[in-house]
Amino acid sequence: MKRSVLRTAQKGFTLIELMIVVAIIGILAAVALPAYQNYTIKAKVGAALSSVASIKTAVALCAQENGGALTACITGSNGIPAFTATKEIASAAVAAGGIITVTFAGGIGSGIDGLAFSIEPKANDATIIWSNKADNISNATAKELILKNNVTATGTGTTQ
Repeated sequence: MKRSVLRTAQKGFTLIELMIVVAIIGILAAVALPAYQNYTIKAKVGAALSSVASIKTAVALCAQENGGALTACITGSNGIPAFTATKEIASAAVAAGGIITVTFAGGIGSGIDGLAFSIEPKANDATIIWSNKADNISNATAKELILKNNVTATGTGTTQ
């Protein structure tokens, strides 16, 4: 009788193959994690800036109704409402001169949580020039986004 030798195919992976896969995953994670953190910070800061747009509109309308004067544009008067806190913004208030001070809530990112930035209007004929200041913000991604469109002209009380 002849013995037949059955050959079985190797099943599974070798140790070196598994180590290569783990190394590739580690490299991808090292690159992807910081990019993901920047994207989440941009999204949260963008949402915060969008939330403040209504206050900017109210300040612009106040300036228009007062002949370009911003001195009377403060929270609680001349049509400027109190701001309701959001997930990204702990508080926002309008001081004399229409200066909006926005304080971030927690959970945004390091160098941002609990810190404030300001949006300062300047009435110029039929337009408002907005100037953002983020001196307290140390996170480069957030600061860049806040200052990105730093000065924009808005006509007759509307904001962009």
